[in-house]
Amino acid sequence: MACRLPLRVFLTSSSDVLTSPIPFQSEEALEVRVMVNEIAERRLNLRYKIHLPVHFRVSFRSETSRWRTSVTADISSTGVSFPCRQPLPIGAHVEMMIDWPARAGDMYPVQLHAGGYVVRRSATKAGVRITSHRFRVELEAAAPMGAIA
Repeated sequence: MACRLPLRVFLTSSSDVLTSPIPFQSEEALEVRVMVNEIAERRLNLRYKIHLPVHFRVSFRSETSRWRTSVTADISSTGVSFPCRQPLPIGAHVEMMIDWPARAGDMYPVQLHAGGYVVRRSATKAGVRITSHRFRVELEAAAPMGAIA
């Protein structure tokens, strides 16, 4: 007699367990171990390895840091990662201005203004989930970040 039991799939480099009911001729669950790459990709959106200048500042516990500069390591529609000199606190709000590679009308610089929060970090890199964004076209020459008027 066939019965429907869950199929447990264990990803060997991740703690994720995926379950799906399947017909099986036994009273025990069928376990299948699946080998995956060294690092299991859990992101839903494709990341593009593109290196763009990024200016960012961090707000954490009602304190806002000064603007810092880095270069993106990769970017997607919902997140960005970049190297940083100090580890950023998990959950901290990050405001970013990313110099976009395209120009408006082939002459005006475009910046992506984005906000989000730190979801991953290491000693030298931060991963930020983007929660808001807008593109800004600079119609006039702007002073460099940190310049005093």
